[in-house]
Amino acid sequence: MSHDSYRALYIHIPFCVSRCNYCDFTTQALDSASPVIDEYVEQLVLQIRKKAKEGELSKIDTVYIGGGTPSYIGSSRLSMLLYTLSLSLRLEPDVECSMEANPESIDERLIRDIWALGVNRLSIGVQSFDDDVLAILGRAHSGLDAQRAIEYAQERLDNISVDLIAGIPGQSVESFAKSVQKAIDLGVKHISVYPLTIEPHTPFYKQVMRGELPEVDEDDQARHMEIAEKLLVEQGFERYEVASYAKPGYVCKHNCAYWTGLPYLGLGRSAATMTQNASRRMRIQDGQVTDDLNKAQMYAEDIMLRMRMSAGVADTLVAQAADELPQIYEVLASLEDRGFIEHTDNAWRPTELGWLCGNELYGDIFDLAP
Repeated sequence: MSHDSYRALYIHIPFCVSRCNYCDFTTQALDSASPVIDEYVEQLVLQIRKKAKEGELSKIDTVYIGGGTPSYIGSSRLSMLLYTLSLSLRLEPDVECSMEANPESIDERLIRDIWALGVNRLSIGVQSFDDDVLAILGRAHSGLDAQRAIEYAQERLDNISVDLIAGIPGQSVESFAKSVQKAIDLGVKHISVYPLTIEPHTPFYKQVMRGELPEVDEDDQARHMEIAEKLLVEQGFERYEVASYAKPGYVCKHNCAYWTGLPYLGLGRSAATMTQNASRRMRIQDGQVTDDLNKAQMYAEDIMLRMRMSAGVADTLVAQAADELPQIYEVLASLEDRGFIEHTDNAWRPTELGWLCGNELYGDIFDLAP
């Protein structure tokens, strides 16, 4: 179908030094010298060139290299990938170019090389600064490794994000609070706090089934998320999305593209592409259509995703959606009565309770569409 221009590009690197106990992403633990990685990167380079020739990269204003662990594949492969990107699209300083990295594979050379070739935002998978908690997660780095990695990155990059996990079995409130405070003290500009989810087919899931690991305590997770918000807001961070905090000027443009319905192109194994026009939205993964939405479903999804963000849903968008979703005002009123959302400054915004009860909030909105 004819479609709107892609605005965001996601590139998937599905390789890691080892798989963590909670991970259910499309990743593979391989020796870093494996020719499989070389072949994969070469194919990505060809895909990028092909899409550039087709004119699909001309409007891209945010790039995200995720995984897996992109930093694990090393400077030479990343340099080839980034050089191809620089020739294939406008990779200027105003284009956010993010890359995920894990502490054990960050060194001064890697930072120097990726910075020189256009990466201007680094997202570091720290998860915790507590070595005992890192051992539970099966991470390949220590708390000190994480601190050093951040310090290496700060020699070249200003825009650094850290991921932390809340509600890990065996993780005390004190341990979690210290990790949040450590990230603040190290001067990072963006922090994402994700409650642990135990997915089927992961080592954690098998341990829970065998009774070797307690199930996730949602009350603990809620307590940790409240602690994170208190500490971060006090230090000048804005909670702009349910799991994301940023200093002014450091909101992640790429993630916001997903939450505000901008079309995105995914390259690499299991990377999703979202293609749309005025009346249809499709998501495609590994050549298979995973979503095919009509206009009403598009509006419902847009409103649902915007409820992840503190800015919420503008009255103008709700008014536009009402023709396709005639019960929208009734549902919003119900959500307001239950304390999940509030109406302020010409927008419907999620409350803290709404974020904590996200399945109900998001489900009620998406169910509006037939």
